[in-house]
Amino acid sequence: MKTNLTTLSNGLRIVTERMPSLGSAAIGLWINAGGRHEQEDQNGIAHFLEHMAFKGTGRRTALQIAEEIEDVGGYINAYTSREMTAYYARVLEADVPLALDVISDIVLNPLFEEKEIEVERHVILQEIGQALDTPDDIIFDWLQEAAFPEQAMGRTILGPAERVSTFGRADLRRFVSQHYGPDQMILSAAGAVDHDRIVAAAEAIFGALKPVGQSTPEPARWHGAERREQKDLEQVHFAMGFAGPGYRHPDLYTAQVYATAMGGGMSSRLFQKIREERGLCYSIYAQAGSYDETGMITLYAGTSAEEIGELCHLTMDELKRAADDMSEAEISRAKAQLKAGMVMGLESPTSRAERLARYMAIWGRIPPLAEAVEKIEAVTTAGVRDFAGRLAGAPAALALYGPVGDAPGLAALRERLAA
Repeated sequence: MKTNLTTLSNGLRIVTERMPSLGSAAIGLWINAGGRHEQEDQNGIAHFLEHMAFKGTGRRTALQIAEEIEDVGGYINAYTSREMTAYYARVLEADVPLALDVISDIVLNPLFEEKEIEVERHVILQEIGQALDTPDDIIFDWLQEAAFPEQAMGRTILGPAERVSTFGRADLRRFVSQHYGPDQMILSAAGAVDHDRIVAAAEAIFGALKPVGQSTPEPARWHGAERREQKDLEQVHFAMGFAGPGYRHPDLYTAQVYATAMGGGMSSRLFQKIREERGLCYSIYAQAGSYDETGMITLYAGTSAEEIGELCHLTMDELKRAADDMSEAEISRAKAQLKAGMVMGLESPTSRAERLARYMAIWGRIPPLAEAVEKIEAVTTAGVRDFAGRLAGAPAALALYGPVGDAPGLAALRERLAA
C-alpha cells in the first residue's frame, strides 16, 4: 500500500494510506500536545481540553457533534497521552469529508462556554475518582511518578483534582495558543481515502493558520523511587519499572522482544512460572513502553498479601535468570508475536491511521513494514541476554497498592536482582 505525504506551507503534515479492499476509513488529527507539554500549574489541562472539544463549537452543539457522525453510522473519539492528543473518527468512504469537517471544527472552534466547562469539570473529577477506585489502573500513574518524580513526565494525564478544579476558559485558550498550531498537527487517514481530496480540504480548512513554533518539553530524568499505598483490598497490586530505551534507541526492538518473552503472553516466562506452575496470581505481564528520549520496561501482577513476597522474589529470580538462559525458542516465539501483532494491527484503518501519525511524529517519515520486520529479525538471543543483564543494573521504580505491609521494598528487590 502506498503512503502519501503532503506538508502545507504552514507546517501541517497530511499522511494517508489507501486500503483498496475497504469501504470505510479512519481519519483524525494527532497533535504534539500531551501531558508532558504541560507546566506544573497546567497538569491535566491537555486532557481537559480533549473533553471540552466535544462540548460545542461555533457551528455545532455537543449533541450535533455526536449526531452528525452517528447519523451516518460512524463513531468519533479522542484520547490524551503523555506526548500527544488525538481526535479521530471512523466512517464510511462517502462520509470522510464530513468526518474531517467535524474533527477540524471541534479542534479549531471550541466555544469553551463556562456552563459546559463546569459540567465537564465534574465529569473529569468523577473520572479521577473512578481511576482511584481501579487499582490496576492508578498504580501505573504512581509508577510513572515514582520513576520520574517532580517533572512533567511523571505527572498524571488526568491531573490532580485540586488542579482540575481551578481551570477556566483562559487556561484552556492559553494551552491551545501555545500548542495547537498547524506545525504541531498531523492529519492522518487510512482506509477508503483519496489523498488529493483530503489535501484540498485540509488546505481550505487549515491553510490560513499560523504556526506556533516547536514546543520542547522538559527532558525526562529517570530517578526511580518507591510508592506504597496501604488500602483494604483483596489483593496487593505490584508494578515495577526499569529504565528502557526511547523510540530512536538502537535497543528499541531488543527491549520489545525481551518484554514479550518475559511476560507478553501465556507462554511467557513470568506467566508460566508464577501463574501456571505456582498459582500465585491471576494476572502477570511485562511490557516495553517508549517515549521520545526514554522508556520503561514494566512488570505488573496482583496477588494476596500472604503471597506478595514470594511473587516478588520469584519475579526477580526470573529476571536474573533471563540473562543466562533465555533460549532461541523463546526469542523466536517473541519475535513471531511482535511481527504478527504489527500485521494484524495494520488490518484496522484506525490502527493504521494512528501508526502513520505516530511514525511521522517520531521519525518524520513512515518506515515500511519490512523495515520494522527486519529490525525485529535482527534481534539475537545473545543481544536479549545482554539486555537482560544490563536491566538488572538499570534505574528502577516500584509502586504497591493494597495490603502492602509484608511486601518487599525496592531496595530489597534490587538487592535480590543484583545478587
